[in-house]
Amino acid sequence: MIPAYLTARRARLGAALAPGDELLVIGAGDPVPLPEGSDQTYPFRAHAEYVFAAGGECAGGIVAYDPREGAGGWRSFVPPVTEAERVWCGARPREGEDVAGFPAWLGARSGRKTAVLGASVAGVNADAAATEAARLACAEVRRPKDAYELDLLGRAVAATTAGFARLPDLIRPGVSERALQIELEAAFQHAGANRTGYGTIVGTGPNAAVLHFEPSNRAAAPGDFVLIDAGAEVERYVADVTRTYVAGTPSGFQRDLHAAVLDAQEKAIARCVPGAEWKQIHLAAAVDLTAGLVAMGVLRGRPESLVEQEVHALFFPHGLGHLVGLGVRDASGLARGRTRDPRPSLRALRMDLPLAEGFVVTVEPGLYFIPALLQDPTRRERHQDSVNWSLVDANLAIGGVRIEDDVLVRPGGPEVLTAGIPKVLA
Repeated sequence: MIPAYLTARRARLGAALAPGDELLVIGAGDPVPLPEGSDQTYPFRAHAEYVFAAGGECAGGIVAYDPREGAGGWRSFVPPVTEAERVWCGARPREGEDVAGFPAWLGARSGRKTAVLGASVAGVNADAAATEAARLACAEVRRPKDAYELDLLGRAVAATTAGFARLPDLIRPGVSERALQIELEAAFQHAGANRTGYGTIVGTGPNAAVLHFEPSNRAAAPGDFVLIDAGAEVERYVADVTRTYVAGTPSGFQRDLHAAVLDAQEKAIARCVPGAEWKQIHLAAAVDLTAGLVAMGVLRGRPESLVEQEVHALFFPHGLGHLVGLGVRDASGLARGRTRDPRPSLRALRMDLPLAEGFVVTVEPGLYFIPALLQDPTRRERHQDSVNWSLVDANLAIGGVRIEDDVLVRPGGPEVLTAGIPKVLA
């Protein structure tokens, strides 16, 4: 029995593909063996497009759709469970038709163009134009979240909230990044998570300025920033949260930096309404962050002019956020017909599209003191009059601040799904 949410989801996807006559084939992918020659594989994750259309994961699975057959044109082919899988893994029968029947399904429709999403499927020749059109249509259908998806996201947020609730008792001078990671991830799973949604980031002191820092054994020194970016996953749906703390007593400079990021984040969240252009929200946040640095004496000039000169990218080198849901980046990207903005400061912008009801976006501004950027002679020469370089050098090892929430776009105003996680510095 196909659940109602999946029937509705497939109907939306079928309507988005119309009026084309191309077949649609979506592959889950296959497990990848570990390199040491054991009988183990990397943890399997089906392609998100397959999970969306199939309603779950199945290694080697195929979803196929023939638009000529309307709502009844959806088929799910799965590999039969082998005796070895039953013996060694306790595998149970899978819902769907035997994958051995897929070649006959395809052969009965020979001569028609086929769009292939997810993993490639043996024996299927993908039509490039049809595939690109189907990928764009699928992304557009996936972006607004339905009630079933919001329930899974809510469970992921609850588990994430439980994990972050452990941190106030742990963050103090002497605690290691690795210890914080272990306690946080254990709390996620105790609260119902299947796993983490992505590699947990824990950076103390100067490591807090490394955007994707993998936790090390470094112990937090008194007064260090502690930046934690982590999220729980429930049935492939992911929360994505960042908070920045101080191990001990924060300095005035740290308080001001955190306040500048928090102010920019709250203003950016308020702008997340249907129809708002994400790139404009990002640029407005850049102005707000720059204004904070001007008030702190780090930068000199009008914030709007500094952003036009891309001075802000010295301290805010990433995009404001991305869509989140079925994976940590979900169906981000460009709106139909758009090309990527060539400005250097926008290279890392994960999406360029108008927001719509049902989107769940991360809003994650940050300010960082990154030596690789701030010690670059070319940048120092270009921005010699705009930056208080003596103040920068005095704080070069301070790290950085990022604050991130997951925000549901609604007509009546944005709903912060992760509002239960406090944004306190100390």
